[in-house]
Amino acid sequence: MTRRVVITADDLGREQGTTEVIVALLAEGHVTATTLICVSPASEQAAARVEELGVVPRLHVTLTSERGLPRWRPLNGAAGLVGADGPVAHGAAGLVGSDGTLHDDPFVLGARGEARDVMAEADAQLHWMRGRSLAPEAADSHAGTLYGLHGRSWLAETLEWCARHGLAFRLPRDPEPYIGGRLPPQLAQAHERAVALADALGVAIPQTIATNRRTAHELGAYERLRDDYLRRLAALPEGTSELFLHPSREDAVTRPDGVVRAWEARLLRDPVWHDALEKEGVELAGGWWD
Repeated sequence: MTRRVVITADDLGREQGTTEVIVALLAEGHVTATTLICVSPASEQAAARVEELGVVPRLHVTLTSERGLPRWRPLNGAAGLVGADGPVAHGAAGLVGSDGTLHDDPFVLGARGEARDVMAEADAQLHWMRGRSLAPEAADSHAGTLYGLHGRSWLAETLEWCARHGLAFRLPRDPEPYIGGRLPPQLAQAHERAVALADALGVAIPQTIATNRRTAHELGAYERLRDDYLRRLAALPEGTSELFLHPSREDAVTRPDGVVRAWEARLLRDPVWHDALEKEGVELAGGWWD
């Protein structure tokens, strides 16, 4: 068995600056995959850009807006409820505020969201991609909202949904590299059940996943971020894992997050990083389901 890694640039379509950086990284061969936010106004152009490169992004199921950007609206359905600014998508009541836009706080979604609304929105986003001749092979969760990290978990419903649509899902067999330690007992039990369900349903999942979760202030300098990813690379287990990053331009994302995202774009072009990939003998992969 060999060590394989999917290097993913998350948040394609978030806004123009991030999209430009990810498209360039894909064209340069510095990432092996990307994920698309379908609810953003920039998503249409982003989808067209990657289609020109022959790249099919994964579906980045997005149930919350982003702070620092105008709030996004869900894609689900025809007009139903009426909010202060007009119609609210039918079936999305648990996902949106009175103005019909997605909450920008994952904990609000975790407290109020209902499974039927969550899965209906996932359906709408998948339909949006397929309607543009993009047939994703996998899905994952923007801001981790599907996993129960912010309240309610919709993992069981999501895995059943993935099985119905023939999708792989970003759920690590070993969550410790992502969490940074052991899960609390209740979450650990839920995770074990989810992994068992994924296997029973035939939904492919990665061995582990990892990303940077520290701020620019906590890191202090680019080199600290690079060293952390080098350690993560060296520690990858046998099988296919995923490193997912959020590369962008510093001016495209509200500070201080923009600093870290610019550092991640720099990392992916850094000769030190590429030397480490070669030295570690880790095989690059487009997906953990291959």
